[in-house]
Amino acid sequence: MRYLKKGGKLWIRIFPQKPVTTKSSESSMGGGKGRVDHYVFPIKPGRIIFELEGIPEEEALDALNKASDKLPLKTKIIKK
Repeated sequence: MRYLKKGGKLWIRIFPQKPVTTKSSESSMGGGKGRVDHYVFPIKPGRIIFELEGIPEEEALDALNKASDKLPLKTKIIKK
């Protein structure tokens, strides 16, 4: 968001909607599934995660490269 300032737009094309449940560490066996701990989105290859618009191409590439360093998967930058 820092690279966009007030001129660009960012779209996040995924939304975490799959719940992941956990049981407490000291609970006994049985008693159900457990409460929802967090939500995830399973990403398959070829899925577009972010889109940028309204900033120069060099700044967009720099911003996407820095964002891809923080993701736990291999990414590829494409342009239309």
